[in-house]
Amino acid sequence: MNKTNPGELSLLSRVRCFVLDMDGTFYLEDRPIEGALDFYAAARASGRRVLFLTNNSSKDGRHYVDKLNRMGCPVTQDDVYTSGMATCQMLGREYPGVPVYLLGNESLRGEFERYGIRLCDREPGLVVVGFDTTLDYRKLCAVCDFVRAGLPYIATHPDLNCPTATGFVPDAGAILAFIEASTGRRPDRIVGKPHADIVRGMLEMTGMPPDALCICGDRLYTDIATGVNNGILSVCVLSGETTRKDLAVSAVQPDLVFTRLGDMIEYL
Repeated sequence: MNKTNPGELSLLSRVRCFVLDMDGTFYLEDRPIEGALDFYAAARASGRRVLFLTNNSSKDGRHYVDKLNRMGCPVTQDDVYTSGMATCQMLGREYPGVPVYLLGNESLRGEFERYGIRLCDREPGLVVVGFDTTLDYRKLCAVCDFVRAGLPYIATHPDLNCPTATGFVPDAGAILAFIEASTGRRPDRIVGKPHADIVRGMLEMTGMPPDALCICGDRLYTDIATGVNNGILSVCVLSGETTRKDLAVSAVQPDLVFTRLGDMIEYL
């Protein structure tokens, strides 16, 4: 940890709900990061709520519930919120009945269908781009055609890379960069952290004001920016994407920095 001011650390004692990123913060692929399960148990034992909030839309909410349970973290559907879920809710509010071309995995497609969103590959009314790990050239050509035609263009999240146990893989932000290079367009709207739609859903799920929350994550431009932009206490962990060199040059600065979640336990 590189922020040890007692006044800053005391802020953690006021937190009523910890909002935890998953990839690079709580786990890497299928392995919990050292101390993550202990932190979860300590936070719950102290009477606090824990909400898992991920930008990763490659899977649906049920996948993340099952994954966390397999790791020994006993969560339910009410404890997990994804950019895919937030996107579905936004579409239901603002584009009811509009057919959607979705660039995403089958599990995300299933989530859209459970929310009652009509998916189509021909003559859609708008385009949604998620983290599609089944991406191929045919899909890229199709989505670029629709974006180039001027359809409303929405992205689930902006993350450039997804941390893994051995490094990083390209995430949705890298796909958005490909589309921009071909079409000249950026998304009209991005739903995930640090943007407003996912924050709205997070606050509704917790039923708490921003100053009762603490968001913990490994990315400055998504997790930490969410806290900075919304008056939420922010903790950067160095177990994923962000390094100390990144912190030294970033305009976005967290309130606290820890090597990993487990290092926070003594300050709860």
